[in-house]
Amino acid sequence: MPSSNYEKAMSQAKLPYTAVARTSQEMSSQHVRFAHEQHLSEAADIEESELFDMPARRTDTMEGADNDALYYAVSLGARRRTRKGRVFWVTVLSLVIVSVVGMVWLYFDGISWMQRSKKRNVILMISDGFGPASETMARNYVQQINDLPIDFKSPLDEILVGSSRTRSKSSLVTDSAAGATAFSCLIKTYNGAIAVAEDKLPCGTVLEAAKLQRGMYTGLVATSRITHATPASFSSHVTHRDMEDLIAEYQIGNYSLGPVVDLMFGGGKCHFMPNTHANVSCRMDARDLWSEAQASGFHTLSTRKQFDALDAHGAAKSLPILGAFAPSHMEYEIDRDAATQPSLAEMSAKALGILDAATKKKNAGFFLMIEGSRIDMAAHTNDPAAHLRDIIAYWDAITVVRKFVDEHPDTVLISVSDHETGGFSTAKQLTPEYPEYLWNPRALEHVRHSIEYISYKLLAQPTNDLEVRYKYVRDTVFADWLGIKDAKHAEVIAVANEAESIKLRQLLSDAISNRAQIGWATHGHSAVDVNLYAYGKDAHLLRGNKENTDIGQFIVDQLGLDLGKVSGKIKADRVVQGTRAIKETWLGRRDLDALEHHPSTH
Repeated sequence: MPSSNYEKAMSQAKLPYTAVARTSQEMSSQHVRFAHEQHLSEAADIEESELFDMPARRTDTMEGADNDALYYAVSLGARRRTRKGRVFWVTVLSLVIVSVVGMVWLYFDGISWMQRSKKRNVILMISDGFGPASETMARNYVQQINDLPIDFKSPLDEILVGSSRTRSKSSLVTDSAAGATAFSCLIKTYNGAIAVAEDKLPCGTVLEAAKLQRGMYTGLVATSRITHATPASFSSHVTHRDMEDLIAEYQIGNYSLGPVVDLMFGGGKCHFMPNTHANVSCRMDARDLWSEAQASGFHTLSTRKQFDALDAHGAAKSLPILGAFAPSHMEYEIDRDAATQPSLAEMSAKALGILDAATKKKNAGFFLMIEGSRIDMAAHTNDPAAHLRDIIAYWDAITVVRKFVDEHPDTVLISVSDHETGGFSTAKQLTPEYPEYLWNPRALEHVRHSIEYISYKLLAQPTNDLEVRYKYVRDTVFADWLGIKDAKHAEVIAVANEAESIKLRQLLSDAISNRAQIGWATHGHSAVDVNLYAYGKDAHLLRGNKENTDIGQFIVDQLGLDLGKVSGKIKADRVVQGTRAIKETWLGRRDLDALEHHPSTH
């Protein structure tokens, strides 16, 4: 039996390392310690005073025990170092494998998954027909009329990031249908196509994918008919833009995907009403889509009073909502009666409030498309004053949306045009001599109505008495509505005698444009690149010169969408309207002298 604490410790040397350490710590006189430093096992040092001050008779015993202990300690340490080294390299190899697998997953699906797992709001604003020169014109006007500093910037100037190319598949000059389809489906298609490819098969849109794949709320706001080319390209699939009866059917969910638009504000109630309602319908059949929408759960509204009564939180519980505030297009901003129609900014603010309330406690956000539709239509008419006022109204909407983005950092705003309209320039040569540089914004200051409004009123005059018409044109049209006090006799008599709408509009356009010294190259579209603006989450990714399809790709990347899967679901849906479609005029839209555009005057 061991006769000392030291010998007792040595007799336990064959125990595991941790057991020896525990037993040694319990001894009253500690002679053996094992230290564990830097994760390596080392043999305990035996105190010199105990080893070498022993009586001689125990020297041999101690030396033998000492050698055994040291041998075991060194052997044990080597084994543990080998084992720890093996564990270290297994750990390193495991980390490498996990890293490689993780990177592969991120590359193929992980980024998409992370995007889907985070709340996002995407607001796409489309300033239809709005080119770079139009932005300059509006800025010059506001700066000069309000005596602002020359370095004044509009709400758009402050968020300019680049430019967008606009060509379609069929032409260097796109129309609104192909232009909007580039944004919604990420494809180049032929002019006139509404979310269908060149082979006339439906293509899934970012709005549809946002609803189906991310469970997002969706909305469309426009000052045109809600069935018009731009909003239609996000919510329907037809082979030609004139098929607005079928577009309306899509928008209330009459196709394989069911209802995918939660909120619609704009004009165009006539395409939802049966043709038995002559004064408010422009459908070619007796189908009552307004009632069908209500039966399927839509909350419908068509008056300013109903619009104002919408409370964001209450309305969020009443989705889907269909608001159509005019039989056809809503009024130009210059003509708008605020008591009967909301502005673009007001509709945008209301839509944002409702969609924000609906998504407040949800992980999924919303996708909202807002279109300043009538910027384009004024340019088709070569109407500089109406064009200007709708641009400023669009600025107001931009200000509303930017404020929302500031308050919601998970939101991105994109503003872009589908194309430029009118070949507009802030210059015009009036004589064969070298021109004076006299672009004059003040010539637009006192214009009170659009050319569309004035031409309709003139053509509706009940008298053919030239003298009466002449006085009406001189005193009311030129002096009061156009703010022109120096009208020449030739101008007045030409307008008084003209009975054809298109020629009358041209005469009125020349009267304003010549005095402002601004020019128009066409009543159609042009191929010029348009400005690209962005603000908020990842807006910097849109910097530079982009194809119009890149705008849609940005949205897809932000939301982690797969449009191909949507296309597969709708490939058998109807894309051709069964009844005759109403053809639009050469101005690129239906003739706005039609009665449906002015229900209050007939």
